Amino acid sequence: MDVVVVLVYLLAGSGTFLNGRTANLGAHLVVLAASCVVLMFRRDRPLSVLAILAVFEIINIILVPTSGNIGASLWFALYAVAVAYRGVFSFSVAAAASLPLVLYTLFVYQFPREFLRVDGPTAFESNVITGIVMLLSNVIATGVGVSVRRGREHEAELRQWAVRNAQLASIAERNRIAREMHDVVAHSLTVMVALSDGAAVVVRRNPEKAGDVLAQLSQTGRNALADMRRVLGVLRDDSGADSRSPQPDDTDLAALFEGFRQAGLPLSVTQAGPLLPKDPALQLTVYRIVQESLTNVLRYGTSISRVQVRIDNDPAAGVLKVVVADDGRGSLDASMGTGQGIVGMRERARIYAGTVDAGPAPHGGWTVDAVLHPAAARD
Repeated sequence: MDVVVVLVYLLAGSGTFLNGRTANLGAHLVVLAASCVVLMFRRDRPLSVLAILAVFEIINIILVPTSGNIGASLWFALYAVAVAYRGVFSFSVAAAASLPLVLYTLFVYQFPREFLRVDGPTAFESNVITGIVMLLSNVIATGVGVSVRRGREHEAELRQWAVRNAQLASIAERNRIAREMHDVVAHSLTVMVALSDGAAVVVRRNPEKAGDVLAQLSQTGRNALADMRRVLGVLRDDSGADSRSPQPDDTDLAALFEGFRQAGLPLSVTQAGPLLPKDPALQLTVYRIVQESLTNVLRYGTSISRVQVRIDNDPAAGVLKVVVADDGRGSLDASMGTGQGIVGMRERARIYAGTVDAGPAPHGGWTVDAVLHPAAARD
């Protein structure tokens, strides 16, 4: 591009050598060559290049009044300034760089008599027209540079936005994975610890019962590994295959309840209304909320005699309620948990414009009350 700019400038100045009526051709050639050399540095030192070329243009018009490239070098220099600096500053610099040449053209320059016509404009009028043309040319060159700068800034903003969007998407994906891993690991390990403790208690008194508990412990471990493989399989495979997605359904809920009963929770389940909609994401949300709630009861609850799970599906009202309540004395020691479980439940519920309230019940125990609006995700 630097070579193209120099060639265009040389082409603009070549007319001076073709008319055959110009004196000081040697001086014109020197100024032309010096301007070409200076233009090669317009990217690195645009303001310095503009100042030098403004001086060269005055020298050129003094030595060669009939030169055909008066002011042409300023176009490229002003474009470079406009690309490098903001619009207001660039137009101010353009006015300052144009002023000496325009004033010289208006008040000092003697328009060549051989170029005047009897029925055409006078010499002064020709000077005025020439000054206006030079000024407008410089403004246009600056405007083109400003437009290019704005386009580049817009492209840079788009690239930055794309990078930020990718970073946010990556963070959201990591959070989603962290929630899935938390749900799988915390639930499975909690149940396995409870089962192993129970097996240790009954192994001497009832070996057969201990065998059943150990079998349940083994099955829980296998289920945890299967869930882990599904979660990690989604990371490795972006094909969207349903078989790799961890999306529990109503059958998995029944198995989940049975697993907690085997772990020792006095669990009762009631369900009102029709079965859950055939929406894998909604079923996964309900599953994880119930799983996290029961896991917290198993981990933190003390003196529990009753744990109740209620799932109320009211399609007419567009509301799905999930309530998990116990009558024990929960441990609120912050060091026993990370607090991510309740946050994860609330984030899942927010997908369906829902809420999750978790806290002590008025008459003792702990209650998790989740309200979902399944139609909100479709809207």
